[in-house]
Amino acid sequence: MKLSFILLVLAATSIVVVQGSKFWDDFYVNFGDCNVQYPGYDTGSTIALGLDNTTGSGFQSKYPYLYGNLSMKLKLVGGDSAGTVTSYYMASERTQFPKWCELDFEFLGNASGEPYILQTNVFSEGVGNREQRIYLWFDPTADYHEYGILWNQDLILFLVDSRVIRVFHNAADLGIPYLDYQPMYIYSSIWNGESWATCGGGVKTDWSLQPFLASYTNFNVWNACEMRDYTVSSSHACYQKLYSSSYGQAPNLALTQSQIDDLRRPDMKAAQVKKQPIASVLQLVLKLKNVVVDLLELRRWIKEFAESAR
Repeated sequence: MKLSFILLVLAATSIVVVQGSKFWDDFYVNFGDCNVQYPGYDTGSTIALGLDNTTGSGFQSKYPYLYGNLSMKLKLVGGDSAGTVTSYYMASERTQFPKWCELDFEFLGNASGEPYILQTNVFSEGVGNREQRIYLWFDPTADYHEYGILWNQDLILFLVDSRVIRVFHNAADLGIPYLDYQPMYIYSSIWNGESWATCGGGVKTDWSLQPFLASYTNFNVWNACEMRDYTVSSSHACYQKLYSSSYGQAPNLALTQSQIDDLRRPDMKAAQVKKQPIASVLQLVLKLKNVVVDLLELRRWIKEFAESAR
């Protein structure tokens, strides 16, 4: 009788563990329902997002997170995926924070035989333009690989299979805003980026190959602070958890020597993206436009300063 009871308890515990890893426990589909699949025998442990010539698809977390160590595993679109963009990112809600924060993983589709490019970006207080691109050192379409973010009070690490590929340090003392108070939702999506994603938009999507599918699994949000509302008490609870959790304590407050070595490894090459001449000219025009705007703003500021000094 006792043995039967123990086995029953163990079975119930196992069920709870399995159910706790289901996609819909922490996420929901936010667009493109018609292109979403739940493959495999363990329904809900894996989700496949699809893209066709009518729409992409995506999902997001039910709640935002303020600090933590979060990750999920992805298997990217195989074959000719030119023009597609598969993403996994965190972002604060713009209705709450017009100067939002964001951390991006974007996988830029390729023509057959070309390596995938991983583009990362950081937005702090609405300012981005911090794109970095690398070639992955493995085939991300052959199997699942883990992509994660470790976010604490001192730094943010972008991780691929537990290996650091990028770090964003807290440099608030230098006047650079840090991501330190805006909780961020987790998002994933696949969408049509053929205007820029592959060779600067020079290689378009072959829609005869649709649908394009990217798969996600192993949704890890347990080692982070979930915020159910935007109250001071909720924020305070996340700060308390930060300083008492592994992600907010040493050795996670600075890069270790092995992580520094990871960033220097020769197999992690910066991606020099080929661009078509037209795309390059357009980019040059946009840069010149920005310079002109900056000069006009500087002239206005000098004029106002001179008038105020009279």
